[in-house]
Amino acid sequence: MSTAAIHIIDDDPDMREGLAWLFDSRGHAVATWDSGVPFLKAVEALQGQWAQAAVLLDIRMAPMTGLQVFEQLKVHACPWPVLFLTGNGDVGMAVAAVKNGAWDFLEKPFQDNVLVDRVEQALAAAAADGDANQEAHRLRYALATLSPREREVLDQLVLGHYNKNIAEHLGITPRTVEFHRANLFEKMGVSSAIELAHKLGRLQPIVKPQP
Repeated sequence: MSTAAIHIIDDDPDMREGLAWLFDSRGHAVATWDSGVPFLKAVEALQGQWAQAAVLLDIRMAPMTGLQVFEQLKVHACPWPVLFLTGNGDVGMAVAAVKNGAWDFLEKPFQDNVLVDRVEQALAAAAADGDANQEAHRLRYALATLSPREREVLDQLVLGHYNKNIAEHLGITPRTVEFHRANLFEKMGVSSAIELAHKLGRLQPIVKPQP
């Protein structure tokens, strides 16, 4: 069973049950909600501890519309991809929501396979974003653990300088450069200066090599 949860928010009980059965049959954990109010209370209770999930959100509901629920998810900085379920007259609103950050929308009636495919694509994209964020946090932490001399060596390596040039620039021996280089490579989790430059490049403009 997938650990990802599909949150289905729809005030139509038949639609909720049908969608819950569909995703359960494809191996996804499912949570259903008859309105946005209890769903948002559950989101608030998470206090930013986001597990992997996606949201299927009916655009026409009461007392809160799907668009209002979506806006509240943004207020809480919820990273879950949101897919709107729309009727014929709601496509314009759904398109506007996508431009405003929603993942996608599907017009009722929709094909089961198309719906499942889009939700799984959204989950995969969200997981990739999450992995990238975790790697960025790891790199920033590793940078913070470097000694001042290791950071100086790192800055020179990223500029493409060789050990001998770095030694002359810093007034130390090439052997000392090699020692600091090995230490910072281990801390940063890289095996070459090229790999180091690539990883730091993804953190720009936070990390700027010093000339």
